[in-house]
Amino acid sequence: MKKILFSLILLFLTISNLGAHTSHYKGIKVINMEVFRNENLIGYSNYFFTHGKNSLEVKNYTQFKVKLFNVVIFSVSSEALEKYKNDQLIFYNSITFQNDKEKYVKLKYDELNNKIIIDGSSFKGKARADAIIGNWWNHKILKVDKQISPISGSVKEQEVTYVGKENVKIYDKNYLLDHYKLVSKKKDLPEDKRLDFDIWLNPENNLIFKVLYNKKGKWEYRLKSFEIN
Repeated sequence: MKKILFSLILLFLTISNLGAHTSHYKGIKVINMEVFRNENLIGYSNYFFTHGKNSLEVKNYTQFKVKLFNVVIFSVSSEALEKYKNDQLIFYNSITFQNDKEKYVKLKYDELNNKIIIDGSSFKGKARADAIIGNWWNHKILKVDKQISPISGSVKEQEVTYVGKENVKIYDKNYLLDHYKLVSKKKDLPEDKRLDFDIWLNPENNLIFKVLYNKKGKWEYRLKSFEIN
């Protein structure tokens, strides 16, 4: 009986902890990240927060261009809006132009069935209520086993491993950050579908300071600045 009671308490605490992550960003107004490829600055991904009594809205604007001999060979321009109520994702819309090809996601929360309904350019269907949008402002991405593509709506299974604490230099300042490895759960996915990220989190404020991955070059998302009320 004691083992059953302990298991129920542990399950409750785990669920409560998952649902509480957006509350950790109370007071955050803006998160500005710069995007680098092969050490060259190519664009930005910025987030703007609006807080209500039991709600949160996050707007994202992302733009970057990869050039070769002054010719654009790859570009992304994206706008998105996330909405949360009582720490539950209830709405997400995005429009992305990738090399002038339009991609989109329209998402809403079905409260009656406790499911997320997704209409995306590469996936249409349902996901568990605890799946999250795969954006770099939300540290809950390190706590779940599924993420929803912010560009196309596809649902991706993931595994996250804690590597350890590391001293990391960002914009000439040193930080003691938690290093995580995030990879696809399925190991036989083609390279363009595979998740393979190194992520550094500041445990003092739950902000992701740095993301690294390799895909036809070395890519880096780096926290440039943030604003608090």
